[in-house]
Amino acid sequence: MAKKIRKRKKLAHLQGRKTAVLLNGRLIGEVENPNDLLSKLSESRRSGSMAAGVNFYYNSRTDEFMVNSDSGRARRPYIIVEGGKSKLTSELDSQLKAGQMSWGKLVSMGVIEYLDAEEEEGARIALHEADITDEHTHLEIDPVTITGVTVSTLPYPEYNSSPRVTMACSMSKQSLGTYLLNFNQRNDSRGHILYYPQQPLVQSRPYKILGFGEHAAGQNFVVAVVCHEGYNTSDALVVNRSAIDRGLGRSVFFKTHETEERRYPGGQKDKFELPPVTAQGYRDERAYRHLSDDGIILPESKLEPKDVLVGKTSPPRFLEEVSVFGMVEEKKRDNSLSVKAGDHGAVDSVLITDSLAGNRLVKVRVRSIKVPEQGDKFASRHGQKGVIGMKLSQEDMPFTSEGIVPDLMINPHAIPSRMTAGHLLEMLGGKAVCHSGKFGDATAFAGDGEEKFRNELKTLGFDEYGVETLYDGYTGKPIKAKIYIGVIYYQKLHHLVSNKMHVRARGPVQLLTRQPTEGRAREGGLRFGEMERDCLIGYGASMLIRERLLEESDRSYQLVCAKTGSIGYKDYIRNRLVSPLDENSSELYYVEMSHAFKLLLDEIKSMGIFPRLLMRDKA
Repeated sequence: MAKKIRKRKKLAHLQGRKTAVLLNGRLIGEVENPNDLLSKLSESRRSGSMAAGVNFYYNSRTDEFMVNSDSGRARRPYIIVEGGKSKLTSELDSQLKAGQMSWGKLVSMGVIEYLDAEEEEGARIALHEADITDEHTHLEIDPVTITGVTVSTLPYPEYNSSPRVTMACSMSKQSLGTYLLNFNQRNDSRGHILYYPQQPLVQSRPYKILGFGEHAAGQNFVVAVVCHEGYNTSDALVVNRSAIDRGLGRSVFFKTHETEERRYPGGQKDKFELPPVTAQGYRDERAYRHLSDDGIILPESKLEPKDVLVGKTSPPRFLEEVSVFGMVEEKKRDNSLSVKAGDHGAVDSVLITDSLAGNRLVKVRVRSIKVPEQGDKFASRHGQKGVIGMKLSQEDMPFTSEGIVPDLMINPHAIPSRMTAGHLLEMLGGKAVCHSGKFGDATAFAGDGEEKFRNELKTLGFDEYGVETLYDGYTGKPIKAKIYIGVIYYQKLHHLVSNKMHVRARGPVQLLTRQPTEGRAREGGLRFGEMERDCLIGYGASMLIRERLLEESDRSYQLVCAKTGSIGYKDYIRNRLVSPLDENSSELYYVEMSHAFKLLLDEIKSMGIFPRLLMRDKA
């Protein structure tokens, strides 16, 4: 009884309290009945007397009424439901299909409205018209609109686990295709073009609506799910070499190099020309062999690493010195634009123009053909990515009774743990539509199901589950197990091994730490990290640790005073070794240490701490 009295008192208190009204997060007033205000504002927005871009929501938990009209909100269109019926009637639908009704008209008529994330909290949305009840407030235009633009183009995303859908989404952006039709007229910094792009045989409705077929980024592969002698272990792929020779996965890579004649204070400027032999930093004569008289390379020249594209001379970094005869010599340094180490190809085009600053500018586009090789990355639209582990000749590949040879063999273990059932379904659908001659529908929540594809395959005389007896390419004997084989869309990704492969013996070092530079572009060393070091410690390979982390990195010999423990130096004028704390000390010895350690000592000194190195004879 006491509990009921307390509850009544609390309700009476709440009834007397006013609800705060917030406009874009700012308190602008209070209202007594928020539910009445909500229905009035909804009516005025639907009737057109209020801007369609305003959203409102009453949060009963916090007792706040939110009104949002600020820019940058994500909003989605929904069909309005009133009295358990959709406002998009069959009459309006037929007018829309006939082109007599526009989208804007439907919004102004109050048939469709946009909700933001906050207003969605107070809405009850039905997926299909058949699901509508009296409690529903809105209806989805199409269930596929729940997903974003990229995910909506993927086949059967609802059959795959969410991390794989996320991966497939990001890998679709990395796929090679025809990104623009006028690519040969442009000078993009980097560009990949697939030689023979194809539309997927099994595609979603948004894929067609968005016109991705015009900019396809992949090819339909015949794929068998089978192990092959360990060459497709884990995520590796075995690819048909003969299919690659016929153009499978072949692409061209464009890279634009540019340089300009810069002006310097004092009236000096760069000049495009064949650098004279006297120029500082002159390279080997072979590097300039493709240049014409004006110092600019000729189109279709075949390039090797470190070949010069544009010969350019710059004024010296410091002022000229007066020569013996009192003449001022005009010194030049070679500042030519060249191909980086490891790059090769052919000059596709040369553009000579003026920059915004009014200086002469040259852009050289280099073309290189990328034939799929071991290490190149491929992925299906289900997040099943892998690299080529082996290229196998067609005569050695397994084949079906009809003589069909797979283009690709993926490992069966890649499917169950990743839970990509959509991958298997697309293979089944691809196999069925190859014979029917129609595109398969793989739209999320509404695509063609397994049942349809199974019936089609059964009618055609195939096994309804997509499995077939394959024959061994080496022996010609049938493989005892039935193998799942079908057609699926695969994408070649721009992670090409030829653009990443890097090795170094000797090369440049950083100025400060004297350790090897980082990155392929700077001819850097390969990083030997903490975890690699831990492996060697665990293995007990102490001499290898010493070699990697000291001898092959930043070994240096520093003078150390045995008396004071400080770092000394050599006075070349007096030709003697000096200790900074005791000039008369004669106990200075060269000690092998990492240059990074010497920098650490210097940093400790800068903090006002004096580090001493205690020395003793080697045992």
